[in-house]
Amino acid sequence: MDREVIEEALYEVIDPELAINIVDLGLVYDILIAESNDVLIKMTLTTPGCPMHDSIVNGVKKRLLQIDEIENVTVELVWEPAWNPSQMSLAAQKQLFG
Repeated sequence: MDREVIEEALYEVIDPELAINIVDLGLVYDILIAESNDVLIKMTLTTPGCPMHDSIVNGVKKRLLQIDEIENVTVELVWEPAWNPSQMSLAAQKQLFG
């Protein structure tokens, strides 16, 4: 299993409130792949009380399970370091802030 394949798939998971993918938002902190092709995504959300929590987490799982080699997906939400707008890609910053 190739980490780049997983990362490319994560670009398709969109934060419904901001209409920007979770990679460009800087929400994905780590991608871990076990020998069994189980995948662990360590990520955060823009705020701990994000109302789109379930939608985003389920979106990650659903999209990654579409990759044939992946057997299981676990999403671990972490709050340290706390997310801030400086983690966004330049493209995402331009989209949100002009």
